Amino acid sequence: MAVETPTKQAAGAAPSAPVTEGLPPGVRMPQSIQSIGFLVRNIPMMRRAHAKYGDMFSMKLLGFPDFVIISDPDLIKQTLTADPKRLHAGTGSPLGAVLGANSLLAIDEDIHLRQRRILLPPFHGERMQSYAGAFAQIADEEMDTWTTGEPMRTIEPMQRITLRAILQTIFGAHDESLEQLEDLVPKVVDVATKVVLLRFAQKDLGPRSPWGRFLRLRDQIDAILYGLMDEARRDPDLADRTDVMSLLVQATHEDGTAMSDVEIRDQLMTMMIAGHETTAGTLSWAVERLSRNPEVLAKLTDSVRAGETDYLNAVFDETLRIRPTVSLAVRSVQKEPYELGGYRLPVETRIGSNPALTHFDPNLFDNPTEFRPERFLESRPSNYAYIPFGGGVRRCIGAAFARMEFNAVMERMLDRFDLQPTDARFEPWGFRSITFAPGNGGIGTFIPRS
Repeated sequence: MAVETPTKQAAGAAPSAPVTEGLPPGVRMPQSIQSIGFLVRNIPMMRRAHAKYGDMFSMKLLGFPDFVIISDPDLIKQTLTADPKRLHAGTGSPLGAVLGANSLLAIDEDIHLRQRRILLPPFHGERMQSYAGAFAQIADEEMDTWTTGEPMRTIEPMQRITLRAILQTIFGAHDESLEQLEDLVPKVVDVATKVVLLRFAQKDLGPRSPWGRFLRLRDQIDAILYGLMDEARRDPDLADRTDVMSLLVQATHEDGTAMSDVEIRDQLMTMMIAGHETTAGTLSWAVERLSRNPEVLAKLTDSVRAGETDYLNAVFDETLRIRPTVSLAVRSVQKEPYELGGYRLPVETRIGSNPALTHFDPNLFDNPTEFRPERFLESRPSNYAYIPFGGGVRRCIGAAFARMEFNAVMERMLDRFDLQPTDARFEPWGFRSITFAPGNGGIGTFIPRS
């Protein structure tokens, strides 16, 4: 039972508010029902709990019994900027089993900072700017195959575009390796999203079991990745290559040791699985939102065709506000209880910062249900009121990459086609364990531009 205890205070200081031991009030349904609701009715369940309990409430999920959801920017800032020794993001993360033990999403403290220093440079500066042409070419090749004049799902073509973009610019994949990975990656992602949160299902019961199928698909991908690493090291023009893998095989830690093949492999898997799904979802959500907001669509189309980018950047930001693709930025309490929002949370409690709640707070965003990119041209929200890429030292390193890719694809799409407005009802949120995408696939109707 929660017990209120006074906090320490300096002599002469005003009395501090009492702190409650344990978790805040929250969802009372059986743990199994909460877990099912989290997977199949995530947004409605979160919004009902938020309406009842406020900006901080608890849940109990299978495999993660002590879970606290927060949506207040001050609580989010405290959580995402906390001492990394007190709150971990990687320890116990279900992503570690899928992406590898060295994944940037599965490590903490000093080892995380060392890996992050190595991985940050490729996603900034001239190296990344050089990718824009490749993104446009890849988009054109995919759009050449589109059926026009009738409604089509966009999530799958967007996934093909973003996957190939990552395979070419980050992996340096080509020819046979490119074709093999384009075949294998969607299969491994499909299986992974079904079992990533179901730890009891992560057992190899043979090739027909979900986890057994995942492991065998991942082994095939590993063989290709290790082959690409060997090829890169033997390339006499390695120093002139622009793909990220070419940088990683040359990179060294602070003590001068090279990154191991397993380290490189885990980071590449992270970029591949985490990167292409989220950006593809954002592109499909943009189609879904634009087709239902004809004034925004017309303004963006004119702006893009005039060669401007400011409004396109605002559309990117607004799409991620109103339809964030990542469900939670999670931290877990380490070593000793952690005080947050008037509660002393037990060790191993998970704290999830929820953008889908924060971004719809009318105190933070005027008319939050309205798709209005202009709000990002008028002023910028605080870093912790707008959190599509997380925050603090663990903010997504691929944010600029995602923006550039989004812009390149949207520019080609709107330059080649007229996207038709629709009066159809909005598409539901589709939840894939970690990410959101349009529930009907981001349907759009495209007419070739005359």
